[in-house]
Amino acid sequence: MSSDVSSANDAEHHAQVARPSDSQRNTEDLRERLERWMAGKVPAGSVVTVADVTLPSANGMSSETILFDATWDGEHHPLVARVAPAQSTMPVFPTYDLESQFRTMAQVREHSDVPVPSVYWSESDSEALGAPFFVMERITGQVPPDVMPYNFGSWVSEATPAQRRTLQDKSVDLLAQLHGIEKPLQRFDFLQLPGSGPTAREAFSAHIADQRSFYEWTVADGVRSPLIERCLDWIEANNPADDSPAVLCWGDSRIGNVMYQDFEPVAVLDWEMATLGPREMDLAWMVFLHRFFEDIAGLANLPGLPDFLRIQDVATTYAELTGYTPADLKYYVTYAALRHATVMYRIQARAIAFGQAETPADPDDMIMHRASLTAMLDGTYWERLN
Repeated sequence: MSSDVSSANDAEHHAQVARPSDSQRNTEDLRERLERWMAGKVPAGSVVTVADVTLPSANGMSSETILFDATWDGEHHPLVARVAPAQSTMPVFPTYDLESQFRTMAQVREHSDVPVPSVYWSESDSEALGAPFFVMERITGQVPPDVMPYNFGSWVSEATPAQRRTLQDKSVDLLAQLHGIEKPLQRFDFLQLPGSGPTAREAFSAHIADQRSFYEWTVADGVRSPLIERCLDWIEANNPADDSPAVLCWGDSRIGNVMYQDFEPVAVLDWEMATLGPREMDLAWMVFLHRFFEDIAGLANLPGLPDFLRIQDVATTYAELTGYTPADLKYYVTYAALRHATVMYRIQARAIAFGQAETPADPDDMIMHRASLTAMLDGTYWERLN
């Protein structure tokens, strides 16, 4: 097998592992359950019908997504239900606060022009679908794919440079708008981490502590990662956050969580990592997730999109939009790489538990981007890109 095909297949494997087959539920049963539940939510006297229930192929990694159509009062509504994962699927994160996601989306929609789908109902009781869930509007658009990565063989890579620049600038503008929401500590107080505070420094210190706790939870029943532990120590020792105000951060601010039409955002999705913190967290996550795919392209001897979402271009656009010049973005990209490494470590642990992968001799091999993360810590990562 050629190196480019092998590396591309490795990327697809890492994106698809740890989705146990028992997480795929019977769609007719779901249709009946949703119809019974919605009968108590629509206006009194309305007859509700649910149809065309489908489960996207990417289900089971984080939360479960159910697509369906509902009709009441003679009106058709394309909807989405986001359902908390069952413990039997070894969830990626310790907790899934869907109510917070619901509240965040509602507040962002009310207090900004960020295109967030309308949210209808939040259900904390597990009786209807077996776990808490919320229902939101379903919007049509194009999403940059993860499998295979959008930077080769996708509508993004096949677009013109001008079209990609539109997508890039409009995506950075989403972050500018989010970070500009006024009174974030009052409107999103439920997103504050323990020990956090109103400044970027206080908020980010709480994030570092939370990240360490997440890692300890991830390795509680397995082997530890020397690389992640080295990175945690480095992040803690070199914290550059200042006393500027903390802002609302999307958290999972990657273009793969956005729907686009004509290269402009029409829906911003996946708010489970929303938080309060320094602006640079969102900017760096957007840059890093592209760098992650670019490094995959490099390993596969594919051209990728090296001129897309470059760190300096993102910083310059953001400064032009907001008047705020991002600082220490390379540090925050390393933090993003750490967060992603811990998530991938958990995902690979799930794959091993489900019999989809074997335990490697070196635990750090469970981190697909270990070479990039090591280079960031060694101070050699960025120089090779120039």
